[in-house]
Formats: sequence, C-alpha cells, structure tokens
Amino acid sequence: MLENPTDDVRCPRDSTLVVTLKIRRWLPAMLGVLCAAALFAPGRAEAALPEAPAACKALQAKYPKLKGAKLVDAVNPHTPGYEALDPNDPSKYIGFDVDLAEMLGSCLGFTLTYKPVAFAALLTTLQSGQADIVISDIYATHERAKAADFITYSKVFDGVLVAKGNPKHITGINTTMCGDTAAENTGFVEVPLVQNLAAPCKAAGKPEPGLQLYDNNADCIQAILAGRADTYVNDVNTVDQAVKAYPDKLAKAVAVTLPYSIGIAVPKTKPEFRAAIVAALVEIQKADIETALLKKWSLDPGTVEAPTLLTQ
Repeated sequence: MLENPTDDVRCPRDSTLVVTLKIRRWLPAMLGVLCAAALFAPGRAEAALPEAPAACKALQAKYPKLKGAKLVDAVNPHTPGYEALDPNDPSKYIGFDVDLAEMLGSCLGFTLTYKPVAFAALLTTLQSGQADIVISDIYATHERAKAADFITYSKVFDGVLVAKGNPKHITGINTTMCGDTAAENTGFVEVPLVQNLAAPCKAAGKPEPGLQLYDNNADCIQAILAGRADTYVNDVNTVDQAVKAYPDKLAKAVAVTLPYSIGIAVPKTKPEFRAAIVAALVEIQKADIETALLKKWSLDPGTVEAPTLLTQ
C-alpha cells in the first residue's frame, strides 16, 4: 500500500514505464500487468507483421464468407509475450497470439477485435456467441474439447517458478511439492496436476500441497514475491519472463513436458470456419511466419508443431 496517494511507481529493472497513482487504493495486479508488458515487449508493438503468404488468395476465394468479416477473439490478456496490454496504449493488445490472430485474419480476409475475459471464461464466451475464436495460449485437452474444437499449433513445456535459491527444493510436479503452496491460475490444467499429488504425498507420510487460485499470471507471480506461495507452474516462456523481470528474487527450478498442445478454439457448430483456420495456419507455418513471430516475442521457436484437430 502506498503511503502517498500521488507516489510514482516504477517497474523493476529501470523500466521506462512510470505509473503515477492518483488514488490510494490502486490494485497492485494492474500495475503488475502493465509493468510486465513493458518489461517483456519493449518497442515490439510497432513492428510490422509479415505479408500474408501468396497461397492465401486462393483461400479467400475458397472461403468467401470470411473476406471482409469482423470477428471477435476472446483473450485473457495477462500473459506477456503471448497477450497483454500494450504499455504504450492500454486500449490495445500485443503479443505472439495477437500477431498470429492478425496473420490468420490477413490470410483469410477478416479483421479482429479482442474481448478480454478471465481465463476460466474463455470457452464459455465462445460458446455463448460473444466471441468467434479463442487464441490465448490455451492448452487443448480432451475435457476442453467438449466445449469447443481445437486446432493445435504448439507444443507445451511448463516451467516451475520458485523463489531465488529454491529454498523448498522443488524439482517438478512431484512429491517435492508436498507441504508447499502452489499459486495457480483458475481453470489452468496445472491445477489438477497439483491436486493429484495429494495421494502420493499421503503415501509418503507428507502433507498434501496447498493451492492458491488467482485470475492471472501477475497475481500468481506476486504471491511468490510476497512469500504467500512457494511455486507457480505454467508455460515455460511465462516462467522465464518472470525470472527475467525479477532475477534477484525468482528462479526456474526445472522445465517439464506436459502431454498437451496449445490450440486455437473455434465453435463446434462452424466446421467450415474450422477448416479455413486450419488451411490458413498451414500456409502461415509453411512460410515460417509462426517461427518468426515466436522469435519476435522471444519465445521458443522449437515449440512449433503441425496443425492437428482435437474434437469430441
């Protein structure tokens, strides 16, 4: 809590972003989101996107209903590098997923607006018709495929975030987490992975892990910084960016492979739209545009995988 209602707050590591608080009760999470966006993506919002592949002209002819359409992409804009508020213009969103969405639109001829929602509300927003597509670093699982069809495009590697020095000696999503507290995002696949440790911890004569649920990455990271939680398991790039932002306070204990892929969610009732997105994504990958966008946002280009469908 600030003592002075007009104190200036600077983001860590000499960021140029300064937020002047005009009220005493400003939410720390909002500052965290803005700081993270400034730290993880300085100056990148202005970079022009590549030209759409030449094959996209044929796709626009094949799917003429999409040309000129205005679609809505539901996003949870709290994952810097993937989707976050633009620190230079908080009315806009930036990140790899935003660029990928724009490239799909450029290829098929549609334009996008972005609807920010809580992560747990992404698929319900799609199901209700308030959004046409979800491109928001969402892991494609069989359970989630009951609500939407998924087009996968990236492998999943998770990182285990801990305090500097790893004082609890956590080595993964295993019994080294027994008795410790994990901060996780509501609705993320990591939540049941932590919960599933209850039985092996009990068998080892140890207490089960504690679990704190938050609505975004910034709050989970802050929980470790504040000493409320011992670990946070999420996409390895998100964890790496947190360590980069707080190198004196945070560390990555280990990276683990999860049996999932990251996917684009589309309505089950629109198979033609799904086919169009698959076709456009294939062309974007063939042109190495997805790889270029990952590099642009300092994400791992080795995560690219050929599009596959996950439906139920």
